[in-house]
Amino acid sequence: MAINDFRSQQSANKGKTYFLLASMGLLTGLVAYAALTYFGAGTSTFMVPLAVGISLIGVWGSYYGSDKLVLKMTGAKLIQREDNPELFNVIEEVVIASGLPMPQVAIVVDTAPNAFATGRDPDHALIAFTTRILEVMDRDELQGVIAHEMAHVANRDTLVSAVAATTAGAIAILSDFLMRMMWFGGGRRDRDSNANPIMLVVSLFVLILAPIAATLLKSAISRRRESLADATAVSFTRNPAGLRKALEVLAADSTVVQQKSNAVAHIWIESPLDGKAVSKMFSTHPPIEERISTLRAMESLGN
Repeated sequence: MAINDFRSQQSANKGKTYFLLASMGLLTGLVAYAALTYFGAGTSTFMVPLAVGISLIGVWGSYYGSDKLVLKMTGAKLIQREDNPELFNVIEEVVIASGLPMPQVAIVVDTAPNAFATGRDPDHALIAFTTRILEVMDRDELQGVIAHEMAHVANRDTLVSAVAATTAGAIAILSDFLMRMMWFGGGRRDRDSNANPIMLVVSLFVLILAPIAATLLKSAISRRRESLADATAVSFTRNPAGLRKALEVLAADSTVVQQKSNAVAHIWIESPLDGKAVSKMFSTHPPIEERISTLRAMESLGN
């Protein structure tokens, strides 16, 4: 296939990720400015670092223990080579192609075909597969899934998710605290008579809408990382058909994994929460049909 095609996909998705992360940073600054405008310097100077600190403690604590935490939340059990030598053989092929260290491998007993990767860096990576995905996929399809999950490891997506979650969490906490102060504390105590009423109204709307905007940006970042992982997977295998066929298998199966909490939905190769009832703007994954079409386009360029 055309090497420049998946490289252009990688470059485009990385660029969009950086833009979205920068947008979250700007949104944080906008919330801080709105707080300064509405409540005065004393309140915002105190609240901004407090909100960021609370988010950092929770999110980054989870980040450093992500492999152990996700094992508990999903019910995944670590396995060794002797437990499934064929699976380990395919993983080792992708490990050699990617140049990454061998990850830990786990199995989730579940009737839905799915897989995920986690871990704070390549040296602490873990990839897991449901029992069903191992039953329904052939070797090429499974290789595509493994390459996709190893791509998340290579692209440090656990780190990117932690940055996005920290920023979104800080915005949500800051907005919530300030809104409570607004309703129960009498509003801006040191507001002077010369305050611009239009700016006060704009600041109020920023504080109300910022958490929603942060959630949308976090979801958009997650979708970009999924698209990047698809492109990176193709760079490992040079075989877009394998991952494309794997996604077609997932698209044809409507079974949902049992462990489908919001906390881990974004790590699965197919989100158990994304569906017709979820707006595309809030989805953590691009529509699977869109991903299949992109991979099919890569195939056609290589023929």
